[in-house]
Amino acid sequence: MRLWCEWWRWCAPLRGACARYRTFLWMGVVLVGFCVREDLWGVTSFVRALGLEAVCYDRLLDFFHSPALDVQVLTRLWAALVVNLHPGLVRCNGRLVLVGDGLKVGKAGKKMPGVKRLHQQSESNTKPEYILGHSCQAVGILAQHLSSVVAIPLAARIHEGVVFSNRDQRTLLDKMVLLLDALALDALSYYFVADAYYASRKIALPLLHLGQHLVTRVRNNAVGYFPAPAPERRKRGRPKRYGQKIGLKTLFDNPSIMQTLESPVYGESGIQLGVWTADLLWRPVGILVRFVAVLHPTRGRLILMTTDLHMAPIDVIRLYGYRFKIEVSFKSALRVVGAFVYHFWMAAMTPITRKGRNQYLHRKSSEYRDAVRRKLDAYHRFIQLGLIAQGIMLALATTVPHLVWASFGSWLRTIRPGICPSEAVVAIALRNALPHFLADSSPAPDIAKFIQERLDLSKNQAQRLAA
Repeated sequence: MRLWCEWWRWCAPLRGACARYRTFLWMGVVLVGFCVREDLWGVTSFVRALGLEAVCYDRLLDFFHSPALDVQVLTRLWAALVVNLHPGLVRCNGRLVLVGDGLKVGKAGKKMPGVKRLHQQSESNTKPEYILGHSCQAVGILAQHLSSVVAIPLAARIHEGVVFSNRDQRTLLDKMVLLLDALALDALSYYFVADAYYASRKIALPLLHLGQHLVTRVRNNAVGYFPAPAPERRKRGRPKRYGQKIGLKTLFDNPSIMQTLESPVYGESGIQLGVWTADLLWRPVGILVRFVAVLHPTRGRLILMTTDLHMAPIDVIRLYGYRFKIEVSFKSALRVVGAFVYHFWMAAMTPITRKGRNQYLHRKSSEYRDAVRRKLDAYHRFIQLGLIAQGIMLALATTVPHLVWASFGSWLRTIRPGICPSEAVVAIALRNALPHFLADSSPAPDIAKFIQERLDLSKNQAQRLAA
């Protein structure tokens, strides 16, 4: 019961995203469903997990398509809630740490807006080279409990597949900046950690304009420039800015000048790294940035970059080592929570082909474009609520792990002191404690009553919850 009290503490402040209180109650039903369902078969799994009446299926579909839930407001409220309520957020030099990356989700529906043919750049032989699906980008924030570090998801959006205007020249990098802006964290200082794809002018300059900094990896063929020496005598024209050019991979040519540091990477101990640091001009941004060349005894060479010239090399390595935490978060979002498992089709849509590309809608009617926007908004509501449910489970795992283990009621071989429970463990604990939450509705009487009134007592699951 205490576990659900903590759960409600994270859920209640999201009321401001709903235009009506009844919308908030349906949102509570969806969040409970995300947290306790055992299968990932779309909206029907919410009905099964909570033992609801069959008519609730249509009500849930109406909820996801309703403008009464503002996704932008919900995103801002959730980001502010995590920052203000979580006591264990990872900080470096007084700044929060955000991580971002892209995600491609397979979708076979021929009448789903935004679905296109995508190339998967992965070394895994379990993934096909090309898929039909949605291309998303996501942002999370790092939190820590004892020795465990997790990436709490903040927001994700579908950023490819649909073009409403042929004058829209925005790239995925531009849309990632818009996603960061949607979090409304400009008043706070943070580092944005991402892979080499985001080592770009379109990411670095907007972040610098907001007073934030980028930590990323650059490609091996990247180059830097020493500042041009001051001329002895001023000549006509603009002074020379860029001096000697240096290929960054040449930083590894002389290992003897490298500094030796113990690896700060998460999960590594007793490993010595060769590190060489240089502040050089980087042409994409036209300012000095800090490059950190890292020679790992088993993982090879790596060149990292940060726009913060005061950041210690060991902090650059440590933060970039946390970047893979968002990959772990993606895995749980897909396989445990099912935040991207939606099946909303648009009946009036022109079917896509197997080689589907971007859907250009500037020649379509306004009614058709509005229908596509409505369907994309439904996808985004489903994704955002799924990520919030996952974030609440991670928040419970990192703030009250003792309550999670007390309600777990089972056994795991990998239970270890100092390691926080996973989303799957938290889901089992919430599932076990759900009947007590509905029976004693003191923390959230309206939502408990709302669910109880819609139970189908002819179903075994409803009988268990009502007992």
